[in-house]
Amino acid sequence: MLAKIADLKVVATLLFIDLFAPTGGHRPPQQANAQILMARCSAIIQNAEVQIAMRNRPQTELVKGLGVFGATSVVAGTMIGTAIFVVPGIMLQQVGTPSMVLVVWVAAGVLSLFGALAYAELGAAMPQAGGEFVYMHRAYGPLFGFLYGWTQFIIAKTASIAAIATGFVLYLAYFFPRLHETLWGASLRFGGHAVELHLTGLQLGATLMVLLLSGLNVLGVRRSGAVQTLFTASKLLVLAILIVMGLTYGHGSWQGFRPFFAAGGRGGLLTAFGVATVSALWAYDGWNNLSMVAGEVQNPQRNIPLALIVGALLVLIVYVLVNLAYFYVLPASQVLGTKTVASDAARRFLGNAGGAFIAVGVMISTFATLNGSILAGSRIPYATAREGLFPAALAAVHPRFHTPAVSLAGQAIIAGLFALTGQYQSLYTKVIFSEFLFYALCTAGVFVLRRREPDLPRPYRTWGYPLVPAVFVILAVCLLVNTFWQQRADSMWGVVLVGSGIPAYWIWKAWVRHYRCPN
Repeated sequence: MLAKIADLKVVATLLFIDLFAPTGGHRPPQQANAQILMARCSAIIQNAEVQIAMRNRPQTELVKGLGVFGATSVVAGTMIGTAIFVVPGIMLQQVGTPSMVLVVWVAAGVLSLFGALAYAELGAAMPQAGGEFVYMHRAYGPLFGFLYGWTQFIIAKTASIAAIATGFVLYLAYFFPRLHETLWGASLRFGGHAVELHLTGLQLGATLMVLLLSGLNVLGVRRSGAVQTLFTASKLLVLAILIVMGLTYGHGSWQGFRPFFAAGGRGGLLTAFGVATVSALWAYDGWNNLSMVAGEVQNPQRNIPLALIVGALLVLIVYVLVNLAYFYVLPASQVLGTKTVASDAARRFLGNAGGAFIAVGVMISTFATLNGSILAGSRIPYATAREGLFPAALAAVHPRFHTPAVSLAGQAIIAGLFALTGQYQSLYTKVIFSEFLFYALCTAGVFVLRRREPDLPRPYRTWGYPLVPAVFVILAVCLLVNTFWQQRADSMWGVVLVGSGIPAYWIWKAWVRHYRCPN
């Protein structure tokens, strides 16, 4: 602040010279200039007084309530969602054999681990809440930090939360089929086109789930962290039972893993492998969420890298073992014909109760994923607002619970609106492009910051640098190109969404400049 006062003295000196010093016989009208410049000086001084008062006021900060187990639960809990119960059949269609499906799972898991290793360095060096926003802002400047916060808050994270909540209610409907019924409907006409509106129990249930868990997160990170640990342990227990019982009482055959390669492949083995890897990577998605709540992790320099690495390795092992059980119990032809491979496998050795057992397991898995996503996602607008790039209200911390209550409420409103659309697959498809764009940029930020800030304290350095982050960035770019080529419309929608943040940034900067220093 002393530097700001010194700058103000310099400005005052220059203004004095401008007003009263000779200018070669030509001088602007003194009185008009004086009035304008005095108004500007007054605005600057008032703004400085506000900043001094804000700095001197006691700040309510986020509480560090996540230990190593809670942090690891955020990583594993947000990674293990519904995809592991759906995508094995889709992957088998691409690569042709169960053995190659297992190879894809290992490759995608290693790639996710590479990303986690790079994020671990960034998280340990910059353990502030906000994660990727902090990394983007530090490596590329405020514009990219704003673009990340904008994309996540407006669509990427909020739409993902809505999709996860919808997935939970879809499995809840296994026990309550009337959730599929329409509760309300209407027909509207715009410009000669009819628009059908309807509200089902699925949409209403998903919205209520978002609001319920958002409220739980407002109550405190220790409570939500405890919930995350409990439900992560529960889902791992369900998967462990499926693995152990499937491999011991499944009465299957290991012959299904032969041959190793398919006799022929659509577009070649490499292309098929790449397409299948996309499905596996989305099953692993969520390894980055811990970085968003880094400011609430106890002993972050130690616990952030440990939780990221242990969580990613744990999920990799679980995914491989679960797929071993799937393909041991079920023949490949049956896996190809179903999108509920876990339920079908459980039914094979648990009878008719198998379907209900897996439905409960998927609901537990989805609940933990949803809770972790809400916990982590709300810290993005919170951190963006603290940097002055979002409205200051989003940086408010609840005085009693020490959580970003306003940010959680805003996220819940947007996610709830998405949940009301009920478009699960459409939401998930449109999110993929924007998320991997920032995954690649953040990981590349390891190189940028190593070069620009070599003296930045780094309690943990990325293992295998520079190969590990370079491999992740290259493969992430390949994924983006493949997604753009295969799903042009959805990718263009993502490009437009991310690009819309550029004019939004400059509009926000102009508004802030005008508000703080009016002419």
